[in-house]
Amino acid sequence: MTDSILQKYTGRKPVEAESVNGSPEPDGLDDLGAFGLLRGIRDRAIMLEFRKKDGNSQALAYAWLESAAFDPSEGITLQLGSRKIRLVGRNLNQAGPNGLGLFTAITRHRVLWIQEADEPAILQALDSATLIERIEW
Repeated sequence: MTDSILQKYTGRKPVEAESVNGSPEPDGLDDLGAFGLLRGIRDRAIMLEFRKKDGNSQALAYAWLESAAFDPSEGITLQLGSRKIRLVGRNLNQAGPNGLGLFTAITRHRVLWIQEADEPAILQALDSATLIERIEW
């Protein structure tokens, strides 16, 4: 009954979250390899997770994001409270098929996670692909 009322007034059926690596991911997420991007133009992430190639990760609230700087030769530097996070890689603000580059998507709070690439991923990546070679914290 609830499903039919929800569908009647919103035109949508409730969607269960899919599980990726044991954790639920939102339905409107694009996995772009180097980062996960929320599809909806009005969607906003609450936290930003940084995933290192060795398996370590940390998530910080977007509410702590004080500044974001992009320098093509240096990478992206994020100041989150007392923590400075630096992303080193290539094509860090090149617009993808969704029209957003990583830096722009971060400033719009649409990135859920950022993944540091391992050696095989670096060797196999296209020259035009966004690639995170190093995450420093």
